[in-house]
Amino acid sequence: MLSVLTKERIKMAELKFEIVEHLITMSENPKGWTKELNRVSWNDAEPKYDIRQWSPDHLKMGKGITLSNEEFGVLLKELGNK
Repeated sequence: MLSVLTKERIKMAELKFEIVEHLITMSENPKGWTKELNRVSWNDAEPKYDIRQWSPDHLKMGKGITLSNEEFGVLLKELGNK
């Protein structure tokens, strides 16, 4: 029988993503990781706007934020008003 923790690890291993469109590279650290704004499809869902750090080969990622089209529109509108 699998423990709850083991089940969670298995779920995490099943994460599927595809960078559908690269929009901006905002910065790069000395190890080559880049902070990027991309359109990413998570687990074959509709692509969303995504800001996070990526390893040079884009196989590893850091924590980030994902925004729907509507949320991204609000962000752009509010930034335009500043």
